[in-house]
Amino acid sequence: MISCIILFIHTLELKHLCPSEMKFICLTLLIMCGITDSRSEQYDVVGPVDPVFAVAGEDVILPCSVKPSISVVDMRVEWFRSELKDSQLVHLYENHEDRNTEQIQSYRERTKLNHQELQRGDASLKLSSVQISDEGRYKCFIQSESWYNDATVDVSVEAVGRPPVITVDGFDDSGGLHLQCESKGWNPEPDLEWLDSEGAILSSETTETHRNTEGFSVKHSITVHHSVGKIHCRVKLRNHKLETQIITSSKSFNPWRTSIILSSVAVVLIVIAGILLAAFVRKTRERDELLEEKDRKQREFSSEREKLLEKEKNRIQQERDELLEEKNRIQRERDELQKEKNRKQQANTPLKEEKKCLLQ
Repeated sequence: MISCIILFIHTLELKHLCPSEMKFICLTLLIMCGITDSRSEQYDVVGPVDPVFAVAGEDVILPCSVKPSISVVDMRVEWFRSELKDSQLVHLYENHEDRNTEQIQSYRERTKLNHQELQRGDASLKLSSVQISDEGRYKCFIQSESWYNDATVDVSVEAVGRPPVITVDGFDDSGGLHLQCESKGWNPEPDLEWLDSEGAILSSETTETHRNTEGFSVKHSITVHHSVGKIHCRVKLRNHKLETQIITSSKSFNPWRTSIILSSVAVVLIVIAGILLAAFVRKTRERDELLEEKDRKQREFSSEREKLLEKEKNRIQQERDELLEEKNRIQRERDELQKEKNRKQQANTPLKEEKKCLLQ
């Protein structure tokens, strides 16, 4: 860029050129300088050639850098999952800060860019507490004002599952003992094998494999015939190995005896269940009868009490009516006596006046 400016200044000093020639030369210099400047800002985004292996629960670095090693502090750095259909953002750095508002929910608080390393062109992403769901293909996208490029990083997550569990699944028609071995939480898919007491590998009869967010679960079954000793179930994944065992004896291969014992136990349980059921039914019936008798007595008592209350009420009303009638009779007699008294007083008044006149 500086050389283009110097050349442009020297061109302006050529005063003997005509204006049209001067304009043509200046335009040519500007185009050449623009092409040179754009080439100088070109870079390659470089990732690892081989997949990155991570262990579930631990931290991992996803390498990503630019060549030549120029600062990417002023650029846009975006990490995303290229194979996901919905939300793809894993981490975004833009305008000198992290912007993860649209980040995939499962990556919240688990991603980090080293801002000091960005000055040296290193945009590697640190992923903490790796999960099985983190396995997949990532894109490291770096964009400047005039250029952009990206690199692919494949991540493979390794998870050690739970110890295998052996269960007895009954007998077949020939008296063979059915055994099942299951282990969950592995990634990638592990190898499961049966071994006898001498370490020889036994062939599995059926195999089942399922995968979910917790990883792979494997289940193998085998039938053991007339064997005495230890049967091992071993699950392997690279350098990891988990194993469990079951001890079989000749008694394990007597299906008739086992069937008789199981049948006897079943009969006893059925008899006990019948007795308990009969006792429960009897107790329930007695309780219902007691409740019914109690309700009947309660109804009788309520009816009798209502009758007594009604009878007493009628008696009290009758007595009140009699008292009221007696009161009225006494009042009438009193009124009659008062009338008689008044009549006598009226009759005595002339006699008193006559006597008074005689005395005078």
